[in-house]
Order: sequence, then C-alpha cells, then structure tokens
Amino acid sequence: MIKAIFFDLDDTLLWDQKSIKEAFVATCKVAEEKYGLDPEKFEEAVREAARNLYSSYEIYPFTQMIGINPFEGLWGNFNDDHDEFRKMKELVPGYRKDAWTAGLKALGVDDSDFGYELGERFPQERRKIPFVYEETFKILDALKGKYQLLLLTNGSPDLQNTKLTITSELVPYFDQIVISGDFGRGKPDPAIFEHALSQLSLKNDEVIMVGDNLMTDILGANRAGIQSVWINRHQKERNEVVPTFEITHLEELFTILEEFQGN
Repeated sequence: MIKAIFFDLDDTLLWDQKSIKEAFVATCKVAEEKYGLDPEKFEEAVREAARNLYSSYEIYPFTQMIGINPFEGLWGNFNDDHDEFRKMKELVPGYRKDAWTAGLKALGVDDSDFGYELGERFPQERRKIPFVYEETFKILDALKGKYQLLLLTNGSPDLQNTKLTITSELVPYFDQIVISGDFGRGKPDPAIFEHALSQLSLKNDEVIMVGDNLMTDILGANRAGIQSVWINRHQKERNEVVPTFEITHLEELFTILEEFQGN
C-alpha cells in the first residue's frame, strides 16, 4: 500500500529549465543592445563556455555527486556549511565572469568588464522568474492529507532553499524536505532514498518516487527498491533505465495511485 510520495523538485514541480532559459534571454538581450550580438548564438556560446569551465574545476566531481549543474553555478551563492561548498562560494563569482566573457569572445567581443556585468545580471534575472508547472498545485492539493509528501531534491541547500523561498507556496505541502547537499550524497545513490524513508518511518514498498530525470530520480529509486514514476513531458527517448510507470502529465498520477488502492 502506498503511504507516501517522494517528489523531485527541478523540472518536476518547478520548471527550472524555463526559468534558466528566460534568464538567459533577458541577459543576452543586454548584449544585443550593447554590441548587436545575436542573442541565441550568444546564449549557446555562454552555455558551452559554462559547461567547459565547470567541468574543469576541482570541485566538479563533488557537484556531480550532489547534483548541481553548470547553470545553477551561474546564479547560486552556495552559502553552505561544508568545505566543498565553501570552495564553490569562492569560485562562482570568477566562474560567472569567465563564462560570460568567454561567450563574448566566441562572438568576437573582448570585454571582460561587460562579462562581469552580465555575470552579475543573470542571477538577478533568474531570481525574478520562478516558474511552477500549472498542474503542480492542483496535484499537491489533491494529494495533501491522503499521502505523506516528501520533497527529495539534489543540490546545494542554500540554492534549493532559495528556489523554495521564491516559490514559498510549495513548502507547506511537504512533511519533509531532503536536500542532497545536507545529506552528503545525491540521487541516484540509494542511501539518500533510504534516508528519506527513515524520515517518514516507512519501508520501500510503501512509497513511490516521481521525477523527470532517469539517471537520478528513477535510477536511484530502482536501486533502493522503490517504485518510480517518470514524468516525461518532452517525449524524451528512454535509455537503459526503466521506470515502473511513465507519464507525460502529473495528473496521470491519480490513475496510478487508484490502481494501488484497488489492489
């Protein structure tokens, strides 16, 4: 019998990719106004520079284990109490400036002062535009009180809590919030799923995990013996990781949960 639902946060309940995209659009517009740069080409150049820089840093393996992507690095502060996060906090101001400056250079503009300006503008834009999927609150309203709800998210506690602060109406729905940076390991490590189970005093066959990422949410749930629901809104191809259920819209969860109640 299903007693609890674990939800991923980014791109499951919060539309983080859209927030990042809109922050890029707004920031790249500034470069278009100043230097006439094609905003789409500029965005792609900055994204590529950011990915390359990010993967070159000593802290990269840690960011992968905890689950912090290059674009979160472009706007997070990482005021977290952990040696690796302290390194990130020191690193990210330079990373922001260097990524945007490299993007400018790729399009023939050599202006590190402007790179710095854009690097500081992007976090402001990202904080202004938190997107929540339109069905998120409807689903949570229907589930609250019937099931225990736990938010299981990878990332820096400081950054994930920033996301929750700017969408504060999400927080009261959850009985527990588990963030990988607090725990010390991220999805797909089964240990964080076991930790989440212990927070609710439940066994692995009493919960279901809902998430958008096959390689973290679904793989981790599989490893922990937890049934999983893959929310695949964008018709992605499935890889070798097989979810228990696949849906394209969160409302399809109700049908799955009814099946469990019927058994």
